[in-house]
Amino acid sequence: MNYPLHVTSEIGELRTVLLHRPGREVENLTPEYLERLLFDDIPYLPAIQKEHDYFAQTLRNRGIEVVYLETLMAESLRNDEIREQFVEDILTESKANVTSAFYHLKEYLLSMPNEQLVEKVMSGIRKSEIREEKKIHLHEIMEEHYPFYLDPMPNLYFTRDPAAVIGNGISINRMRRRARRRESLFMDYIIRYHPRFASHQIPVWFERNFRFSMEGGDQLVLSRQVLAVGVSERTTAQAIEQLALNLFAGQKEIRKVVAVEIPKSRAFMHLDTVFTMVDRNKFTVHPEILGPKGEMRIYILEPGEEKGTVKISERNNLIETLKEVLGLEDVVLIPCGGGDLIASAREQWNDGSNTLAIAPGVVVTYDRNYVSNQLLREHGIEVIEVPSSELARGRGGPRCMSMPLIRDDI
Repeated sequence: MNYPLHVTSEIGELRTVLLHRPGREVENLTPEYLERLLFDDIPYLPAIQKEHDYFAQTLRNRGIEVVYLETLMAESLRNDEIREQFVEDILTESKANVTSAFYHLKEYLLSMPNEQLVEKVMSGIRKSEIREEKKIHLHEIMEEHYPFYLDPMPNLYFTRDPAAVIGNGISINRMRRRARRRESLFMDYIIRYHPRFASHQIPVWFERNFRFSMEGGDQLVLSRQVLAVGVSERTTAQAIEQLALNLFAGQKEIRKVVAVEIPKSRAFMHLDTVFTMVDRNKFTVHPEILGPKGEMRIYILEPGEEKGTVKISERNNLIETLKEVLGLEDVVLIPCGGGDLIASAREQWNDGSNTLAIAPGVVVTYDRNYVSNQLLREHGIEVIEVPSSELARGRGGPRCMSMPLIRDDI
């Protein structure tokens, strides 16, 4: 088998990508718990699945291998020991291990075949699924109004965030919000136990149990030598520095980590919601992250003179920084919504800047962002549109919905 992970740019021709088809976890959303589960609305399951299937088929039509998180996870539970450990881990991280309800839930999950077990963990366990006579604890009786033993994971179709391939290794991320923290456990098990990955010594550049948070939407592999990471609502400066230290110590190619500060708000959630690479010198950008004369807070981390240290230098202009670290003579920033005050705000909310490059100058976007899509075409970019009426309700675009595993070098 060829090496299963290889990503040295944002735009190299995409060969293999990991997706998650939205499932019953979406139907376990209710208005009362939307904020807790990080959603603004409730997608209609048959419609969101249809849109997601269209997205997946669009990728296949370009010769891209599509693999699914739920399938790889089920195939990773290869024996009873792994199954039991996974169930214990997921129950512990779901805070379902504080009373003997843990044992009822463990028994319930282990009674299922692998595919159903994984689906149930992802969709959540309702209290109504456990027989009344097994509800013997005070907290179960007093909290009967809360419907779940295990919360659903409706954000799972944004496979970009829990883990990210960097070079020939992977960052398995500590998610910022509790509602998403369990998601990276799936990739942790897949890398360790799935036959496709377990036979390889895959370096892990960032561990999910690290104290500070890091999410994949903030991680952009700009070139073989340069990684950009957003300092955002979801990714901390401490995590970026630790990632840089691990990369500098564990491989020889990436020698610059560019930390880009963006506003810390839900509307700007990750770096890839306001900035993505679409060609060798072309990038989408939401104009609101650029200050006067394009000024921002940008820091370049490089290996320090002493082992285990980093050298940090500050920059303040995005275009000049990109020219410097990528060795470019010219950089083109393509503004979301064409820079129009209303269109840019509307289309950024619907992930107009969240493009998925599948080859240099070829991107997948949401059809609803017609102003941004037209502007991309005017800049020579091939734009492949996918329907998004339901997918967009989760506040994430095509890049958010995809975790590249293998790209060609450019």
